[in-house]
Amino acid sequence: MKKFLGIAAAVIIVGVIVFIFVRYFYVFGEGVKAGELNYVVKKGFLFKTYEGKLIQSGFRSKIPNTIQSYEFTFSVVNEAVAQKLMLNSGRNVELHYKEYIGVVPWRGYSEFIVDSIIAITNEAK
Repeated sequence: MKKFLGIAAAVIIVGVIVFIFVRYFYVFGEGVKAGELNYVVKKGFLFKTYEGKLIQSGFRSKIPNTIQSYEFTFSVVNEAVAQKLMLNSGRNVELHYKEYIGVVPWRGYSEFIVDSIIAITNEAK
């Protein structure tokens, strides 16, 4: 019986570790988003993180008979990337991001983490 409980405990512990890794640290997807950079701000109570919003061209509607623009809300971990984005609000940008399934507080409020800037154009729409 002790051997069974030991094996069961080990399986549960390994399962919890795998779950936490996949949920919070495994890169689920990555890609590029382009649009007009609305803002990037540093905010938070305990963990100060960089949060931003990109407005993409086009419209979508969550509720019938309404119009809403596409918005990409993201977090930035790299301070140099965040500072460069802060200086370029209102410009068209292309951002490379990584998507995680879960959010950890020291990484930001969003599951989308921008890790690099591909391009910045001087013209704002």
